[in-house]
Amino acid sequence: MIIFGTKSYLYQLAILTLVCGHCGNPSAHTLKKRVTKFTLFFVPLFAFSTKYVTQCTFCGAEQRVTKEQADQLLVQSTGHGAANPAYNQQEQRNL
Repeated sequence: MIIFGTKSYLYQLAILTLVCGHCGNPSAHTLKKRVTKFTLFFVPLFAFSTKYVTQCTFCGAEQRVTKEQADQLLVQSTGHGAANPAYNQQEQRNL
């Protein structure tokens, strides 16, 4: 018997102040990265999907962004570039 599946990891990369495209309020937005990995016998082996999203803390609306847009937002938020990609990352379990 072979047990396989997927597991998602959610990383909070930064908190940004942006104008929400949904509600129009200037508010904090969280920049998140969701990585989905293939698992074999509950051991994550490799990532097969990576998605980036910003979420408005005022209305809760989410907007999907590309990797390039996420990198640009990270550079703007930290002010020193993406020299250390682990900077400000917090892993959250997605149940």
